[in-house]
Amino acid sequence: MKFIPNSGDKKSMLNKIGLENIDSLFSDIPKNIRIKKLNLPDGLSQQQTEEKLHEIGKKNRSFDIMPTFLGGGIKPHYIPAAVKSIISRSEFYTSYTPYQPEASQGFLQAMFEYQSIIAELTGMGIANASLYDGATSLGEAALMCSRINKRNNFVIPTNTSWDKRCVLRNYISGVGLNIKEIPYNSETGEIDIDIMKKNIDDNTSGVYLENPNFFGVFEEKVEEIKKIIRDNQSLFVVGVDPISLGITKSPGDYGADIVVGEGRSLGNPIDFGGSSLGIFACKKEFIRQIPGRLIGLTKDKDGKRAFCMTLQTREQHIRRGKATSNICTNEGLCALAATTYVSLLGSKGFEHLSKINFLKGQQLAEKITSIKGFNKVFKGTHFNEFVIKCNDAYKVHKNLLKNNIHGGLILERIYPELKNCILFGVTEMHNDKIIKNFISTLRGI
Repeated sequence: MKFIPNSGDKKSMLNKIGLENIDSLFSDIPKNIRIKKLNLPDGLSQQQTEEKLHEIGKKNRSFDIMPTFLGGGIKPHYIPAAVKSIISRSEFYTSYTPYQPEASQGFLQAMFEYQSIIAELTGMGIANASLYDGATSLGEAALMCSRINKRNNFVIPTNTSWDKRCVLRNYISGVGLNIKEIPYNSETGEIDIDIMKKNIDDNTSGVYLENPNFFGVFEEKVEEIKKIIRDNQSLFVVGVDPISLGITKSPGDYGADIVVGEGRSLGNPIDFGGSSLGIFACKKEFIRQIPGRLIGLTKDKDGKRAFCMTLQTREQHIRRGKATSNICTNEGLCALAATTYVSLLGSKGFEHLSKINFLKGQQLAEKITSIKGFNKVFKGTHFNEFVIKCNDAYKVHKNLLKNNIHGGLILERIYPELKNCILFGVTEMHNDKIIKNFISTLRGI
């Protein structure tokens, strides 16, 4: 630290470890690969920095300027102004881990309400106070299954997004857990049940099913899948798009043991891929194995209702040797946004939002496939994402960009067998004018 007079401290510390100078600390690094300084530009003043950032920012295109139909997970949703107003309040905006419940009752209650909302949406007995994102929630679910039944194989279908599968593999590396991937049915886009049967044995800890899956398709044979899993005494893990739960059965209603999901669509902006929200819920009987933290309802010394953190078996706490997870915080602000968002919508509003997303998905797919050369790939029922095949996916995408429209996700890079296939996504943000312009542009291409 050049700005603090610390030459005496440096000398004392070097003497203590038996070195003559600071360069000696790096003696193990070969001289031929050492550098004198990093190849970075000179520093800028605050004003110059802001000007530069503004220039970079001008290259971005907002949804208003360039509507996007990109499928594959994160999509734009309308967020009421009240959500940002509430989460921007200083009481919430600066809060972190509420270790002192006497000073954090408001935030603790908000997290308790979040848990209640997620438990109700998923139909599960308990939900935690959130994890980092949907991918880490899946990783935690795989570890939790193995802890519960002491088995070493986790089955996951390939109609799950590549990023979740990558995070999952990274998550379980080093713990002796094996991942088995099973293919999807090429006609329906759903999981191939016959192959799934062959890949489940008495060492299968859990089976993951995404509903709707990465292709936007609903898995319609969940009862049959559940029976296969139950007969093997494995655990049933379900991944959800929370927006779809306004019109579909909750996973708890069809026998899920653990439910995970990406909660960013609940009142959180896309934010260039920034901070997200991991949903995690499970049956009440597994409460001692749940990762992260739980907020509980209790009473204070005067007998009044109070909230506190409970079951904090986490890596930085006193029982860290028995920790269920190395997750050391939760997405509190994002969870608060989700709580505010769902509360503002109410049950009828949430159902209405879910219906809009479903209907727009059906209508857009019909409009696209009415154009010669564009065909729907999977027969299964989809939510607000779907896969379309055309003659030249890259040409279509480039031409859409030239017309200030961001098209769908080209799947060939992830699924080589899906050549010239595009995953489109649509939400309540895509009004009639946007869709009409999109279809008109596609016809022109």
